[in-house]
Amino acid sequence: MNVNSKIIDGVEITWLGNACFRLRGENVTIYLDPYGLPGNLPLEDMADIILLTSEHPRSFDPDSIRIVRNSNTTTLLPENMNLQFRGDARRVEAGDYLIDDLCIKGISIEVVPSYKPGDSGPTEVGVGYVITIGGKRIYYAGFTGLIPEMQSISADIVMFPIGDCTMNAEQAAEAVIMISPQIFIPVYYECTDIPDTNRAADIRTFRENVSRKAPHVELLFPEDL
Repeated sequence: MNVNSKIIDGVEITWLGNACFRLRGENVTIYLDPYGLPGNLPLEDMADIILLTSEHPRSFDPDSIRIVRNSNTTTLLPENMNLQFRGDARRVEAGDYLIDDLCIKGISIEVVPSYKPGDSGPTEVGVGYVITIGGKRIYYAGFTGLIPEMQSISADIVMFPIGDCTMNAEQAAEAVIMISPQIFIPVYYECTDIPDTNRAADIRTFRENVSRKAPHVELLFPEDL
C-alpha cells in the first residue's frame, strides 16, 4: 500500500494508492473511496467519515470499507449504490448540501455531480464531494469525465483520477483551468491491467498545459506528497 502524506495549512492529505485518499484535521479523519487497505490499521486511523463516489471497480472496495469503518463512522454513498450498510450510512445525490446544522461531525460537505458524458447521455453516474476542512475547500471529483458542472465548483485543493476511464491529460488540464484551484493533486493510473506506455508523455503534456494556461496552480503528484 502506498502511503504519501503532506500537511497543507493544517490539513494532512494522504494518498493510499489508486484513487484513495485520507484527510485528517480538526480532530476528524475522512476516507475518500477506501481501496486496497491492510487489515491491521491502528485505532487512530479508523474513519470518522467515509465518502464513497461510485461502484467503479477501481475505487470501490467493500473489504477496505469494512476495515476503516466502525460503529462511530458516518458513511455517505450515492443514492444509486447497491451496497447496504448498517449503522450511520446516508445516501446522497448531487445537489445535497450538508452544511450548517446539517454538517457531518463539524465538517461541511457539498455533494456535486460526477459522470461520464456521452452522446447517448451520462454513464457511470456517481457523485463527487467538496469538503470544507481546516478552512480549505477540497474537491474530490470521483470517477468523472470533464463535465460543465465543474465551472460552478469553487475549491482551494482539487483531486481526481486521470486515465482512460475518466479524463485524458488534455481534458484534465482543461478541468484545472476551469476550476482554478490553488493546488491540484492528479492521480494517474491504468484502468486496465495493460501498462500505459504513454503515461510519461501524458504527464508531460498535462504539466505543460497547466503551466502555460494556469501558472498559479501548484501541481502535487501523489508520489510527491
